Amino acid sequence: MAKIGRLITAMVTPFNARGEVDYKQAQKLARALIDSGSDGLVVTGTTGERPTVTDDEQLKLFAAVREAIGKKGTIIAGTGGNCTRESIKITREAEKLGVDAALLIVPYYNKPTQEGMYQHFAAIAENTALPCILYNVPARTVTNLAPETALRLSRIKNIVGIKEASGNMEQVAKIIQGAPKGFLVWSGNDGDTFPVLAMGGYGIISVASHLVGKQIKQMIELTLKGDVKGAAAIHLDLLPLINALFIVSNPIPVKHALNCVGFRVGPPRLPLTEPDDKSKAAIEATLKKYHIDLPV
Repeated sequence: MAKIGRLITAMVTPFNARGEVDYKQAQKLARALIDSGSDGLVVTGTTGERPTVTDDEQLKLFAAVREAIGKKGTIIAGTGGNCTRESIKITREAEKLGVDAALLIVPYYNKPTQEGMYQHFAAIAENTALPCILYNVPARTVTNLAPETALRLSRIKNIVGIKEASGNMEQVAKIIQGAPKGFLVWSGNDGDTFPVLAMGGYGIISVASHLVGKQIKQMIELTLKGDVKGAAAIHLDLLPLINALFIVSNPIPVKHALNCVGFRVGPPRLPLTEPDDKSKAAIEATLKKYHIDLPV
């Protein structure tokens, strides 16, 4: 299994003026993110607008990003969904293209039981050799993956970790405490990164790292060295930026922020729209207070 990395950026999907996927800009962004601290990238996750990216576009993105970064960073393919058969199919196709792992979101809309979620994830894992990372984000999926179910799934050989975005620190703690050796917990919320790391979590699958990747990387490194005070200082300093990047639904703010700093990624696809004037002003005012690590 490839070492996936502690700082993973959930990469946006760039679109051109016609609303088409801009593969060349995606390649440029992927290289810039690796150069500014990211160990790897989630391609077509939530931040990459997976619900409005077609399967064909998704597979082309996997191939384009792999070509762009080579082995300089890992690629985690956002292949989960609410249809088990379709998730298996796209995961198999991603594996053929040389991605390093698959990110599997809790099925949304159809509200499965805990047993249904267990069988869903188990079925995908059994049909791929890729390392699989669970993704729990009940604010978007409605259904919460209970820690007991996550720990049950952790016993499947190629289910290697979880992106935990529930915001429930007690739940995160139960998973960290009960997981077998080698099962990794990434924070799924930028604002939770420091406390998750302090409890023994592995890293962060981040949105803010589009802009401040080196600073987040330093926070992780300081935490691992035991410099809690230094890590906490970076965490506290970054919180206003993190809050601005979630002022409306992700990835609306981060796309606007990238466009503002000169890295053009276009607008989001409908049903997402660009931020309203008040949100734009808040994002732009906050950006002015930070050093941007992304090479533009």
